[in-house]
Amino acid sequence: MKLLTAAEMRDVDRRTIESGIPGLVLMENAGQRVTEFLIGRFTPLSAQRIVILCGKGNNGGDGFVVARQLLTRFRPAALHVVLCAAPELLHGDAAANYQMFLAAGGTVHSEIPPEARCATLVIDALLGTGLAGPASGAPLTAIHEINHGFPLAKVVAIDLPSGMPSDSGLPTGACARADFTVTFTAPKLAHALPPNCDLTGELVVAPIGSPASLYEHVKLSLNHPSLWPDLLAPRAPAGHKGTYGHALIIAGSRGKTGAAAMAGLAALRAGAGLVTIASAHSAIAEISAHAPELMTEPLRETESGVIALNAHLSTLTVGKTVIAIGPGLGRAPHIAPMVGALAEAFDGPLLLDADALLGNVSGGPARTRILTPHPGEMSRLTGKTAAEVQADRIAIARDYATRHTVILVLKGQRTLIAMPDGSVCINPTGTPAMGTGGTGDILTGMIAGLLAQFPELPEQAVAAAVYLHGLAGEFAAREMGEKCMIATDILRHLPRALEECAHLSHSL
Repeated sequence: MKLLTAAEMRDVDRRTIESGIPGLVLMENAGQRVTEFLIGRFTPLSAQRIVILCGKGNNGGDGFVVARQLLTRFRPAALHVVLCAAPELLHGDAAANYQMFLAAGGTVHSEIPPEARCATLVIDALLGTGLAGPASGAPLTAIHEINHGFPLAKVVAIDLPSGMPSDSGLPTGACARADFTVTFTAPKLAHALPPNCDLTGELVVAPIGSPASLYEHVKLSLNHPSLWPDLLAPRAPAGHKGTYGHALIIAGSRGKTGAAAMAGLAALRAGAGLVTIASAHSAIAEISAHAPELMTEPLRETESGVIALNAHLSTLTVGKTVIAIGPGLGRAPHIAPMVGALAEAFDGPLLLDADALLGNVSGGPARTRILTPHPGEMSRLTGKTAAEVQADRIAIARDYATRHTVILVLKGQRTLIAMPDGSVCINPTGTPAMGTGGTGDILTGMIAGLLAQFPELPEQAVAAAVYLHGLAGEFAAREMGEKCMIATDILRHLPRALEECAHLSHSL
């Protein structure tokens, strides 16, 4: 799903209207989509006690459409519609829908009636993407009421929780907290960026008539299974282990065998036909003990138990579909030239993680290269501080991916997948429970496993692995708790995540 800025959304609305769909129809469609959502989640609506808080702009106009639909179709137990502005400040389509609501027999209050405090449902239609700067005046007071004045209510925001800046993850003032947000045409950037994304609640994206061709050029998107449905299709009946690729994982060293084992297990669970772990000779026995399905390749090692420079990694590349290198590798001085030589020798997809992230690898049209840094490793790659990386994640990830022609996975809350063409995909899955040792190694293995099966679809394979990794982590956290979950729990819940994604891939 594409992510739109406020300016891009205004442009889409303008061009849709110019194409022949009046703004009044778009507003009617928006209100209808919200009403349909309410029908699906809060049936019977006739039993609900509903408050709709409207602002003076188009967001308020959407709210009046919802109010008219509820009044004329469902007659809820209580319906209180509050306009947080003087009626004469309404203009255009918002003013028209205000008048239509009155004509349908509705009543509009200028402040929240005392009896509305027992509402079971609050519709936030105060402020939308047109907000510039922090909320103030009556809308600010209403935002505080949404957050504190309705103890029994679920909050449904129209387009954006009020007060949220459309183009930023950082709030500039008070923001409403929503349980659900129904947005139109496409998600907005704030829906995807922390910490604002935490105020959005469950996000529902509803079409209102704008054709996708008006925004298909946009370079920002929200990761979703609908972007990679081919990776979720059932396997062919005649498939065999050779059909699904051979992943080579170069990882581990003495005392760091777990990283290699977890990456290998994850590649197998993600569906690779064959997985070989190449590691220091003294580490192989421990690695192979984790799973009999893993093949191993013992390599020459240094006195400290790190893979040696003369291990001749290039000889291992024959017959391999994808190579991942880095987890538990160690930081000996010879690692950089070893990684560089491997990158020169192997033309297939090459994934660099952890200790292999040394900034000396670039890709190209014929050579897929994937880097998976966390902010600290991104700091090392760019020369910026980790704080600078975190302050401008999208721009920094995009710049690095385009300059080095790589796919870059910048890990963290709302992991970013930056592509060589400048497009950036923001991943919505994940949980703080995944802040535990080994989850990055699991991700490396999952990416390798999917690339082994789909080497011709590297961008989709990376996006799918990141999404599935986060979703399986969410499922694991629900069962184990945020503090008790460990990295390998992700793999136990991967089947459920795959099943959920297969369903979601057809939901848009």
